[in-house]
Amino acid sequence: MSASYDTVRYTSLEDRNVLITGGASGIGEEMVKAFAAQRARVSFLDIDEVAGAKTAEVTGADFLRCDITDIAALRSAIAAVEQRNGAIDVLVNNAGKDDRHALADVEPEYWRRALALNLDHQFFATQAVSRLMAERGAGSVIMLGSISWMRGRPGMVGYTTAKAAVNGMTRTLARELGPSGIRVNCIVPGAIVTERQLKFWTTPEQNQQFLDLQALKFRLDASHVARLALFLGSDESSGCTGANFVVDAGLTQN
Repeated sequence: MSASYDTVRYTSLEDRNVLITGGASGIGEEMVKAFAAQRARVSFLDIDEVAGAKTAEVTGADFLRCDITDIAALRSAIAAVEQRNGAIDVLVNNAGKDDRHALADVEPEYWRRALALNLDHQFFATQAVSRLMAERGAGSVIMLGSISWMRGRPGMVGYTTAKAAVNGMTRTLARELGPSGIRVNCIVPGAIVTERQLKFWTTPEQNQQFLDLQALKFRLDASHVARLALFLGSDESSGCTGANFVVDAGLTQN
């Protein structure tokens, strides 16, 4: 689902070098569209070549195919973006996968992959961009969490563990990188309607359950997350770091 981003203009984002992981579909794709609409220079990483090429064609953003669980490949892709565009101004650590899994079925290999998909790359991407950000004395890193760990959602313990860890990582990195002028914040989405959610986990009954639990009685889509990412990437949020920004229509109030 796409939205118009003409209602607000963040002039500080114009020509800013933005890198988004997992940008070919879902929330990441919407972020690519949102930052591109603000006239930023957007690059994005994804493993899906077909979807990535399509998003790049629609938005004019630069697409680099990358398996973010391969840290050497991730570092190489980030270095390629920096070589082309200079220091990254805004890093959005969006990539992730909320696969469901039964507790009894989890083996060490699956556990490590869940952490690699949802946690490890957020650290190593931040580490990679922080050197040039620090030299410039400015930068915004946006982590992606999830309210699933706050709610203790069953059936996805690898995912919730990784997302809970992102919270601690955000706070520590904000302290560590703050003296260099680098801000680190975390967007915590709630029940966001994406094509993946519609395909696998959205029934009329589940849809109504979320509406019953939320304070706001409409379903959230990817644009609600993307709009917050624009704010956190812009200079309008220059006083914000080390914080969780929850976008869940009041779901965690319940």
